[in-house]
Amino acid sequence: MLTLYSFGPAANSLKPLLALYEKGLEFTPRFVDPTKFEHHEDWFKKLNPRGQVPALDHDGHIITESTVICEYLEDAFPDAPRLRPTNPVEIAEMRVWTKWVDEYFCWCVSTIGWERLIGPMARKLSDEEFEAKIARIPVPEQRTKWRSARAGFPKEVLEEEMRKVGVSVDRLEKRLSESPWLAGENYTLADICNFAIANGMQFGYSDIVNKDVTPNLVAWIERINERPAVKEMFAKSKTEMPPRGE
Repeated sequence: MLTLYSFGPAANSLKPLLALYEKGLEFTPRFVDPTKFEHHEDWFKKLNPRGQVPALDHDGHIITESTVICEYLEDAFPDAPRLRPTNPVEIAEMRVWTKWVDEYFCWCVSTIGWERLIGPMARKLSDEEFEAKIARIPVPEQRTKWRSARAGFPKEVLEEEMRKVGVSVDRLEKRLSESPWLAGENYTLADICNFAIANGMQFGYSDIVNKDVTPNLVAWIERINERPAVKEMFAKSKTEMPPRGE
């Protein structure tokens, strides 16, 4: 049996969630509500001591880290539709893109997201409430990030992260002007992992991601959103996962 604990169909949680739908695997989705800090509850930290989602439970074996979960699904279910090439060169190309999104693209977009979304949420808490929440976070770096978000990231940090977002957008646009998918002619985990971060940038970063400036990137985002598995994932997530805050 498969159970996926996640924040729902966005960011890193979207990666294994979409992989499961693309591969047509039966699983139980478990929504972990970040607004209630459920990922820092003791019951969840028993699953993942780092208190982070996503986490996959496969017959009692807990697999963590979003891209690792995607690769695990390829290894554990080789007869399901493949999301990883068979050619070693193409596998390497796919992994260049999944490594890049994990080490570069995700982080700059994440910092801007923390400034825009997490900061206001953290500032709604009293000092006492905030410190109580922070005390339950097992990863020191995450505690620091929460404090930075609550205080507001320095202007120079946000400017540097926006520069990196621009670099990321340019790299994606250039690659997608050369081939329909990031790793070549076929849709792979490279696309899923980068789509998880890029989806919605045409709205949140419309000044640098739009049909005039980045036509290939926007077309790629739209093309993935039209895939049956993606439509099913978003549609079912509305009913299988309770709205945040409820």
